[in-house]
Amino acid sequence: MTSVWGYEGSRAIVSGGGGAGMGAAVVRHLVDLGAEVHVLDLKEPPVDVASYQSVDLRDPEATAGAVEKIGGAFDGLFNCAGLPGSAYPDLDVMLVNLVGMRHLADLVSERMKPGAAIASISSTSGAGYLGNIGKWMPLVTTPGFEAAKAWCEAHPEDIDGGYGPSKEAIIVWTLWASYVLADKGIRVNCISPGPTDTPMMPDFETAYGKEFMDSFPVPLGRHSTPDEQAWPLIFLNSKLASYITGENLIADGGTMGAAMTGSIDLSGLVPESMQR
Repeated sequence: MTSVWGYEGSRAIVSGGGGAGMGAAVVRHLVDLGAEVHVLDLKEPPVDVASYQSVDLRDPEATAGAVEKIGGAFDGLFNCAGLPGSAYPDLDVMLVNLVGMRHLADLVSERMKPGAAIASISSTSGAGYLGNIGKWMPLVTTPGFEAAKAWCEAHPEDIDGGYGPSKEAIIVWTLWASYVLADKGIRVNCISPGPTDTPMMPDFETAYGKEFMDSFPVPLGRHSTPDEQAWPLIFLNSKLASYITGENLIADGGTMGAAMTGSIDLSGLVPESMQR
């Protein structure tokens, strides 16, 4: 019986599909759904996949070589690689989270069939994107990896903090790319998780304090799991979402909705460094 997801026989690249985070959860479920999965990451994937290559998104030539090595056409790209802002320089965070991700998407979209899709991981740390679209459009529309890297180097004040700015830029890129790629029949979406128990959580606890992360206001009363973020990504790239593009799906357990309606007050609670 064919799955309603429509992944049987499809070919997908999962960037950041190694280790034990959201990307790894995506890999496990895609394999179970019958997809041919190719993983790009510095860590090995959690299950057997069609291919695995150790790739650092800060190296555009290595990324291009990996895509060329896999070859053929693709039905889906899952951008799950990311760096936290606490342990890495701002430029490195921007290069992995946005610039390198965009470079990979450019390469893969050239090999995509009509009906293919791209899904990326942003964050509720990027929730201020609506007020900063004008700031990020020059970056997301800059042609090529090196030009985008140069933009980041020339705007240290804009990328200050690394993580929040990169997540805002991912959402703005999603909105822009969804229109650019629509004429090719390629859909582009992203998700914005709240606190999620992945291997990256200790970095956030170091940056903002464990007590803060443990008590972060989530109406559902807990952090999400990697699987609970993998399924929205898989949905967005599936045939079930065939008319959805240019969307930022908020997967935060209700925090943003509650804040927008005044049910919870985030002012004075979220550190300034997390708001940037």
